[in-house]
Amino acid sequence: MRHRKGRSGSPCPCCPGPLPGSLLPPEPGRAHTGAPAWSRRPRGLLSGGMWRLRGAAAACEVCQSLVKHSSGIKGSLPLQKLHVVSRSLCHSRHPTLKLQRAQVRTSLQQFSSLTNLPLHKLKLSPIKYGYQPRRNFWPARLAARLLKLRYLVLGSAVGGGYTAKKTFDQWKDMVPDLSDYKWIVPDFVWEIDDYIDLEKIRKALPDSEDLVKLAPDFDKIVESLSLLKDFFTTGHKLVSEVIGASDLLLLLGSSGETTFRATDHGPESDKHFRKVSDKEKIDQLQEELLHTQLKYQRILERLEKENKELRKIVLQKDDKGIHHRKLKKSLIDMYSEVLDVLSDYDASYNTQDHLPRVVVVGDQSAGKTSVLEMIAQARIFPRGSGEMMTRSPVKVTLSEGPHHVALFKDSSREFDLTKEEDLAALRHEIELRMRKNVKEGCTVSPETISLNVKGPGIQRMVLVDLPGVINTVTSGMAPDTKETIFSISKAYMQNPNAIILCIQDGSVDAERSIVTDLVSQMDPHGRRTIFVLTKVDLAEKNVASPSRIQQIIEGKLFPMKALGYFAVVTGKGNSSESIEAIREYEEEFFQNSKLLKTSMLKAHQVTTRNLSLAVSDCFWKMVRESVEQQADSFKATRFNLETEWKNNYPRLRELDRNELFEKAKNEILDEVISLSQVTPKHWEEILQQSLWERVSTHVIENIYLPAAQTMNSGTFNTTVDIKLKQWTDKQLPNKAVEVAWETLQEEFSRFMTEPKGKEHDDIFDKLKEAVKEESIKRHKWNDFAEDSLRVIQHNALEDRSISDKQQWDAAIYFMEEALQARLKDTENAIENMVGPDWKKRWLYWKNRTQEQCVLNETKNELEKMLKCNEEHPAYLASDEITTVRKNLESRGVTVDPSLIKDTWHQVYRRHFLKTALNHCNLCRRGFYYYQRHFVDSELECNDVVLFWRIQRMLAITANTLRQQLTNTEVRRLEKNVKEVLEDFAEDGEKKVKLLTGKRVQLAEDLKKVREIQEKLDAFIEALHQEK
Repeated sequence: MRHRKGRSGSPCPCCPGPLPGSLLPPEPGRAHTGAPAWSRRPRGLLSGGMWRLRGAAAACEVCQSLVKHSSGIKGSLPLQKLHVVSRSLCHSRHPTLKLQRAQVRTSLQQFSSLTNLPLHKLKLSPIKYGYQPRRNFWPARLAARLLKLRYLVLGSAVGGGYTAKKTFDQWKDMVPDLSDYKWIVPDFVWEIDDYIDLEKIRKALPDSEDLVKLAPDFDKIVESLSLLKDFFTTGHKLVSEVIGASDLLLLLGSSGETTFRATDHGPESDKHFRKVSDKEKIDQLQEELLHTQLKYQRILERLEKENKELRKIVLQKDDKGIHHRKLKKSLIDMYSEVLDVLSDYDASYNTQDHLPRVVVVGDQSAGKTSVLEMIAQARIFPRGSGEMMTRSPVKVTLSEGPHHVALFKDSSREFDLTKEEDLAALRHEIELRMRKNVKEGCTVSPETISLNVKGPGIQRMVLVDLPGVINTVTSGMAPDTKETIFSISKAYMQNPNAIILCIQDGSVDAERSIVTDLVSQMDPHGRRTIFVLTKVDLAEKNVASPSRIQQIIEGKLFPMKALGYFAVVTGKGNSSESIEAIREYEEEFFQNSKLLKTSMLKAHQVTTRNLSLAVSDCFWKMVRESVEQQADSFKATRFNLETEWKNNYPRLRELDRNELFEKAKNEILDEVISLSQVTPKHWEEILQQSLWERVSTHVIENIYLPAAQTMNSGTFNTTVDIKLKQWTDKQLPNKAVEVAWETLQEEFSRFMTEPKGKEHDDIFDKLKEAVKEESIKRHKWNDFAEDSLRVIQHNALEDRSISDKQQWDAAIYFMEEALQARLKDTENAIENMVGPDWKKRWLYWKNRTQEQCVLNETKNELEKMLKCNEEHPAYLASDEITTVRKNLESRGVTVDPSLIKDTWHQVYRRHFLKTALNHCNLCRRGFYYYQRHFVDSELECNDVVLFWRIQRMLAITANTLRQQLTNTEVRRLEKNVKEVLEDFAEDGEKKVKLLTGKRVQLAEDLKKVREIQEKLDAFIEALHQEK
């Protein structure tokens, strides 16, 4: 008996080649197939020759061991000498082996081959070369069958996994590089490896050896064949799932690659699947991807909502004093403060504001404000139907906080954005501020309104909403409105680090857009522009060709370039819609939109949520790239300013405008307090002198002169009493109060403007003058002062008693001074009237005019008349005037009668005053006669008594006014000064106007630059800590 010959003359059907030393001939009459018939694989079970090679090598391990033991022996080896396992596996056709093998049936279809797994070495029992009956080897045959089933199962499972992995790697290599679009994806996605240890997960996955260990326990299968059936069922399902997943991955990569599938439908299902066109596959895949995106979008929204609640709890705990790590909201608040300081800084040293902010520009009514409201999650801006509502830039700082509130930079009031009444109040306040900023005759204003909005889950950034760009100036607008809007927009967009959020209305024709040309001029390469198409729902409904929308989003319709393109829906056009309602409508629209289903729009390009995430990420990327450069430029500016100050003002401290105002305020208050330190004597002397200067003309002209014309003392006293009474009731108290108020002003001004020596700083002069004028303007004397003063003055003038000679002499001295001063004034008036006398004409070469010559002749004629009658009354009679005129005419001087009267008034006044002075000298020894009431005396000194009454009234009035000044008015003036200073302190424009000069401006710039640099350094430090 011989072995049948294997392939290529192999003596063993299990081996691919001849064994060393084997000379066995082939069996005649039988074709060799390379393996026993029962060991050949069923149709569709295994692919290729791998199983044949590996299976045969494993099965003939016993034969190879026998050949090795029999090296050097020539001839055939008897079958009886072979091991029982080898005979049962490889020589089942031998006539001595009649064991029938059951046919193996399986429903598995064809699938790809697996990688080689290490086979378990067989433990061989000792070989016995005696003949053994075949009925004693049924356990070995059963074990052989089980071993073959084991290889089938392991090969199927491991081979399917390897093929899936290989196909997935091929698909992954064909996926385009999306690293340029990382900014669209939120930061936490890229930082997920910081929170999930992927290395641990990879290590936790089983390797190939562990996968082999996962194979079923064949000892138990021997005990129970029913478990074997369950194992095949479970394995079949597992392979089906793996192959199904690999099908999806291969379709995502390339539809032309060969895929493997595990299915129970047989060849008919394969034929049907081949008939499916590529277009249907793509449609089906797009539908699945859309549903998957929406599914994960809902999951993301749920996670964001949970995250918002958790952060709200954390922020509330932080408010209660539980200090956790600094949250991002503090970072954006710091950055917003830097921008606020920069907005007030006058860039006079070529240090421009290049810090990033998001500039929202667009055509009028394009939806700028609606987009901003969706990002801020509140309806915070005033609305109008087609009317221009944004009349000045609005800087909105979005940050995170436990409560959804809004507040202005210069106000402490918080508006609760969850309450409709607070929202209405906020919109009204914004509208009022806009109208206040707009100057008369203008439509828009460049002044910025600063608003902070805080709330849980709000993306932190700084946005500036600009007035909408218009094409035509309508009625009611200023003629320069269009140019002003363009200049405001360019001023914000020319910042090289500003992010331009270009808003385009999708419901109107793209050719009508103005803003795209403006944006393309400011950012021609589109490196910092994000394009947003609004009202996509109306565009999809009205636009005849949907591909036009696709061209806009792909940046092919406009000449401008952009960093990203987004499509959003901002509601149905109803101003009463809530943010939640608009968001639900937007999500519902895009779920059912043909634009998304037909892949005209990508899922990451739609919804304001994705827009806000992208804008926030781009904003912070720009901030990180530019903030340090901006800080360095301000450091250089600070050095230049400090050097200039040291060179120009080496001994002065750097005081800005506010600090200078505080210093001036303290000086002014000290000077006001100095008024209370003025002595009573000084007050009374000033008041008495000032009051007499005010009333002296009235006393002499209206009281003394008329009374002196009387013929006796009784008539004189009666006339004086009547006129003094009238004067006291009507004029004197008011004149006294005016004098007191003027005296207070003069003293206050003297203290304010008096030089302080070396300590005097002329930089405060304008401020002190303004404070003095405003305080005096506001001050009003007490209304009851005149009434009380009238009574006091009336009583003082009623007193005619002179108690001693000293008072009498004081009255005479007062009378002489008054008369001499009046006489001097009269002589000056006469000299001006008649011209210089002969002495001045000779010494100073002066001449008289023709009129002065006439007046001089008239004066000489009148003086002759007075010499003839020294007791002439005060008025000329008509015949006297005629006589004087004729006498002058006789000398060739023609004169008018009115001129004679005017000249007589001055001539008689001088004559009267000289006569009164002579009489005053006679009354120096008249005190004795006064005590006797001038009985038996020709001397009458009633005029001295009159001046004594006037002098006493002046002294008592001055004393009363001094008491009012020191007790009441000085304190009221001090209060007014404090109020004026407080008002000036709150008025920045007033301080800028009153405190000027190079020194002030240099100190102001130095303070601003230092503040900006300090805030920038603190912000950069916090930014690095956050990283």
